[in-house]
Amino acid sequence: MRDPYLVLGLTRSASADDIKQAFRRLAKQYHPDLNPGRPDIEQKFKEVNSAHGLLSDPEKRARFDKGEIDAAGNERPDRNFRRAWQGAGRGPGAGGPRGAGAGPRSGTAGADGDDPFADDFFNDIFGATKRRYSAGGGAGVKAKGSDVNYSVNVSFADACLGAKRRLTLSTGKAIDVNIPPGTRDQTKLRLKGQGLAGLGGAGAGDAIVEVLVDNHPLFTRKDDDIHLEVPVTLQEAILGAAIKVPTLDGQVAVKVPPGANSGTTLRLKGKGIPNPDRKVTGDFYVKLIVMLPEKPDADLTAFIERWSKGKDYDVRRKLGV
Repeated sequence: MRDPYLVLGLTRSASADDIKQAFRRLAKQYHPDLNPGRPDIEQKFKEVNSAHGLLSDPEKRARFDKGEIDAAGNERPDRNFRRAWQGAGRGPGAGGPRGAGAGPRSGTAGADGDDPFADDFFNDIFGATKRRYSAGGGAGVKAKGSDVNYSVNVSFADACLGAKRRLTLSTGKAIDVNIPPGTRDQTKLRLKGQGLAGLGGAGAGDAIVEVLVDNHPLFTRKDDDIHLEVPVTLQEAILGAAIKVPTLDGQVAVKVPPGANSGTTLRLKGKGIPNPDRKVTGDFYVKLIVMLPEKPDADLTAFIERWSKGKDYDVRRKLGV
């Protein structure tokens, strides 16, 4: 695995929002559905997914930055243990894991005083252990497999109404992920047994899928309700009218009451977002915005001049100005 920061094109000072935005951009660029028949693109998509899974988890990101885990999320050998092992008489003529009397291998010590070849020794030990367990050895030792993080993008409507998304796991297996109705942005779904395989016959880990919900160009979500601003003409506001507005279920007709003003809000009961936990559905709120003609209208101007004479029409009275 490459450095996850390099995979996402970020520096280590990147914020959580920087990570999310970089992932969304690259996930769309390398999504297998948009690049059929391109195994190289599919591999890049998996790499981007894995990088985001590590960096979007604050705990894992902190541990990676400290060098406690590698880019794949695997544990690194404890450095304190290495230092203790190195300080136990290793060196020219000392007995140790390389054999009595073995001299130092050529090389330069690390900046913190570590023997640069200690990594070789520990990699051999831990690598052999991992191979032995994966091959069925290590009798009596069991360890559940690690969880693996993924992300999927869904539209605002699909998050509200529910949908399915095809997800390609790091193993290459493709599964359908059920997005429940009412799912919120950054909700994490747990897929049991879809993570890495366990050791010694222990169960597999889980797949943790973070759902990233795209913004809607018109709708705004507040809890389980949806809010929409709808422009109305001057004549519709004064005389009243029946107009059509978009909702999650398609267009519906609403009545603008005579004398409606900017800010007048109409409620469409039960046209909002389903909440399976509460077994209710939110409402849809239509806020009216009165709009004057885009181009000046001489007749309207003349009418307003005649109409306004002698009228007590002070809309800023409450402001005390």
